Amino acid sequence: MTAGSRPAEPEVIWARPQRAGRGPRPAHTRESIAAEAVRIADAEGIDAVSMRRVAAGIGAGTMSLYNYVPRKEDLYELMVDAVSAEYAFPAPTGDWQADLLALARQTRGLMHRHPWLPRLLSPVYGFSPQALRYLEYSLDCLTPLDLPGGQKLELLATVNGSVATFAANELAMAERARSLPWSEDEETRVRTAWLGTALASGAYPLLAAALADTHPVADAAADMDAVFDRCVLRLLAGWTAPA
Repeated sequence: MTAGSRPAEPEVIWARPQRAGRGPRPAHTRESIAAEAVRIADAEGIDAVSMRRVAAGIGAGTMSLYNYVPRKEDLYELMVDAVSAEYAFPAPTGDWQADLLALARQTRGLMHRHPWLPRLLSPVYGFSPQALRYLEYSLDCLTPLDLPGGQKLELLATVNGSVATFAANELAMAERARSLPWSEDEETRVRTAWLGTALASGAYPLLAAALADTHPVADAAADMDAVFDRCVLRLLAGWTAPA
């Protein structure tokens, strides 16, 4: 297979040995390659990650890197697996909703530490060693829930999709705020004033009533934490009995 070309048959990076049984020890490891790719993505975004950049970062030739990672998709899978090692898996408490909420909080935090992660969740299949550990632990947390195994996996997929969307929206808002030529407070004041004018027109009575029933808080970050918890718990509440 030539550098950068696709294999003739499907290949799983985890089934590929890191080194042959004979011959010299490789100069690099998957771990060092993934760590460099994560470093670049954390600092500059996922679009800055290339085989050339990663190879230069670990002191390898671009062509030689393909001996370790045949495709860029494999590199992405290594990256997701590497950061997924940051999960902590305490013993399940027996309260499956509380345990899954705690796990969802970890996922949200992971995505904030690595803002590129939501973008890779679709291209990466997810059956890496760390992903399997995550799923096994999640199913252990769900032991008290009387549902078939397939529905438990559906639950986990639904929760993870919701967490990824929530975190991606937060990250997008933060990125937009950083790109503004003025402060976020100034932007918010102008938009709030416009919204007040629109609501005062009487054209949106239901929206006006809903917004009037909200309670602003001093700590917006803490409020988003509370919103996140409520969203996850409401989602979990719908899985208390077989469909």
